Amino acid sequence: MKSICIKITNSNVIEYLLEKLSSSELENVYFSCKKFKIYTNIIVHFKGKNEKSFIKNISQILADLVLELYEQKLIKMLIKNEYFYFDHFEQCKIAENTYDDLYDLEETIHTPELRFKILTNCFYEYLNSNHSIVLKGFINFRIKKYLEILLEQIDKSVNKYIIEREYVEFIALLKIYVNSEPSSIDVVHLLYNNFKPTLLDKDHNVIKIDDDTLNSKYLSDISFSSNDYALNTLLNLVPKKIYIHLLDGESDEFINTIKLIFEDRVEFSSDYNKQIKET
Repeated sequence: MKSICIKITNSNVIEYLLEKLSSSELENVYFSCKKFKIYTNIIVHFKGKNEKSFIKNISQILADLVLELYEQKLIKMLIKNEYFYFDHFEQCKIAENTYDDLYDLEETIHTPELRFKILTNCFYEYLNSNHSIVLKGFINFRIKKYLEILLEQIDKSVNKYIIEREYVEFIALLKIYVNSEPSSIDVVHLLYNNFKPTLLDKDHNVIKIDDDTLNSKYLSDISFSSNDYALNTLLNLVPKKIYIHLLDGESDEFINTIKLIFEDRVEFSSDYNKQIKET
């Protein structure tokens, strides 16, 4: 007979584990729960022959337990330890983004299935040669590979958060600039097709896009695109009104940036010819 003693101090964890064991359909498995001074011991007995299958099943239950009850706490703990220089609000935001991305298959390669498999292997390797496990101590010191995955995802979330924060701060500065500078032109039509901008004045003459980087108000990075130069031109002109014509119906970060900076000066039109007549 194989017996495994799981030592726990948290009442929610005890309740979760007892419920999982009760609802499982494991054959030849019996369990008991006894409270002692420090720990509550959940002892699981197996009277069958395939001990490896039994250990794997218990390991899977414990892996699920970590994902459901501990993962968010572990993320917050790692952020607090590794990124202590962020304030409480920022740490909570990073933790929220990290947890969301871990369940977004487009944002992470460390899928829930992969994390479950890694945790199951950690528990299995230990329980295969040990009869007793202190759950909290095991989670703190024996799941290093799993914690490395969480930290890798946290690092990505931190980088994303810093970029977003800097973007918001920079947009705020550009809004102040736009609202404090006199306009040198009344109307600009921005024709956007296949993610490429063309600027026209109110008479529908092409406005030369200013590509002088020395006179720029905005540059997104060291490799300048036509969108960067178009935005710099708009910042130099500070138009009273910007009509945006999405000729292929596609918007993107560039268009959103213009909306954020110029706010109520921006108006969208899906019909360029109609807009021409009206202005």
